[in-house]
Amino acid sequence: MSTAILTGPPVAGSPLEADLRTLGFDVRTADDAASAAALLAEVPAQERVALVDPRFVGHLHALRLALTDPRFPAAAVPGALTAQAAARPALARAVGRIPVGAGTAHLTDVLTETLTDSLDRDDTGLHRVELGSLVATVALTPAQRAEAMEAVAAVDDEAIRLRTAVKSRDGFFTTFCISPYSRYLARWCARRGLTPNQVTTASLLTALIAAGSAATGTRTGFVAAGVLLLLSFVLDCTDGQLARYSLQYSTLGAWLDATFDRAKEYAYYAGLALGAARAGDDVWALALGAMVLQTCRHVVDFAFNEANHDATGNTSPTAALSDKLDSVGWTVWIRRMIVLPIGERWAMIAVLTALTTPRIVFYALLLGCALAACYTTAGRVLRSLTRRARRTDRAARALADLADSGPLAELIARGAHGRGRTGSFLAPAMAFLSAAVLLVWVIFEADPASWLTVGVAVCSALLAGAAVSRPLKGALDWLVPPFFRAGEYVTILVLAARADVPGALPAAFGLVAAVAYHHYDTVYRIRGGTGAPPRWLVRATGGHEGRVLAVTVLAAALSPEGFTIALTALAVVLALLVLIESIRFWVSSGAPAVHDEGEPA
Repeated sequence: MSTAILTGPPVAGSPLEADLRTLGFDVRTADDAASAAALLAEVPAQERVALVDPRFVGHLHALRLALTDPRFPAAAVPGALTAQAAARPALARAVGRIPVGAGTAHLTDVLTETLTDSLDRDDTGLHRVELGSLVATVALTPAQRAEAMEAVAAVDDEAIRLRTAVKSRDGFFTTFCISPYSRYLARWCARRGLTPNQVTTASLLTALIAAGSAATGTRTGFVAAGVLLLLSFVLDCTDGQLARYSLQYSTLGAWLDATFDRAKEYAYYAGLALGAARAGDDVWALALGAMVLQTCRHVVDFAFNEANHDATGNTSPTAALSDKLDSVGWTVWIRRMIVLPIGERWAMIAVLTALTTPRIVFYALLLGCALAACYTTAGRVLRSLTRRARRTDRAARALADLADSGPLAELIARGAHGRGRTGSFLAPAMAFLSAAVLLVWVIFEADPASWLTVGVAVCSALLAGAAVSRPLKGALDWLVPPFFRAGEYVTILVLAARADVPGALPAAFGLVAAVAYHHYDTVYRIRGGTGAPPRWLVRATGGHEGRVLAVTVLAAALSPEGFTIALTALAVVLALLVLIESIRFWVSSGAPAVHDEGEPA
């Protein structure tokens, strides 16, 4: 239970106390700043506390936004403010600074505004809610109160609440085919006490059932899989809308929403591959290729965004052109559809599953994702080359974390430290060569399962270490993590495919899935402001270069059948290691409460 303290002249017949109780607050009253300070001291330090002027007039949703949003340590609208545990000391200091005696009426007449200004000056992370057409004001006279109540009656706050439950920026399919009704499903869930995490879990279970249906390999199973995949996506949209509608944001919810999206899609790929195998068509290489391509696309998105998260001086003509195109409505939707975001992608997969074969689904998926990757990556390269900006230490640290360099690359980087110039193209060039040398060898060598391949992997690790030997502050240094991902994932794919034994590609699929989960987990930790996974985990998993070296050694030392068993064992060990640490972290994390807004791809 949170506590709301009414401080100011009482207003007879006001529904304010009832509204506060509806929002879950225990309501108390204070006559002045001194009694408010005494009441604040009585509330346990870990609880949320709110100060509200009894003369407040406004929409219930305005109060909800100001007083119940868990993402901000402190928040305010005119006449009401709240502080969570992190901002409670600052609020107590602000109340303690209120003077008493003659000449202080201007400070205590509307105490909430004085305290809000004080919290703002103290840099406590105060969030001033943007009300839009919602009303929130302090009515000092009967005339002002009557006018404010008329303004409240003229605006339907429930309609606003429903509208703002939908993301302001989304794909065409989601915006026009899902959100018009999924927002009402979100409200239905909220009124029945369901949480976003429960809806997220329902979406995952639905997708897993869809994958199981696809794995039957029958036309009926494929049709059911397509329908269930679309239903899973509806629930996937609903969980975020429910979080925004009811302000049920949480660190755990953000993690579940983000990771379950990947788990659903990749489990569905596996289901399609199993279904095709039942019909005598082996498409595991295509399934793994689709997962690799999609994951690398996301790494490009994440790395570019982190590199420019706090960059200064964006003067890119490419960005200016994009801003101009945004003013032409139809170009916005076309550019959003070109990148094949999750809504369009899942709709395409669902329809093609129901009407065609898994092989055609993967061909379409690989072609569509490849075109989207070329479009987005080319645009980002142009932006990076034509902008004048100074990358920050935070951006360089994030890119280094996304690179996922292990002990071997760290050792090489220390030896190469000081060589090369920060801000040059050396880092992405070395990363590209690291991946290219290895991939050209394993793809075109007659027998890549040899000790020569291990030697090439060592050379690749040397180049990888050189790539991260200096801070990644160059214009194109955000390409370093995607090059490393492509080199690692595709090497595993090719070695498994060329082993040419049953089970090798499914084992490689499982290994890449476990590693990809580790990389997504790294992204979401950085986004949550808690930094990358602990170094012991990165070292224990070997880093990208260590895993590549391990896989090439296994391929050279073992028979194809033994290599398959080793890949399976490695996948299980890595999955357990990263999952246990990830679950431990997110369940106990002190990261800010957020809700993942999704990626454009």
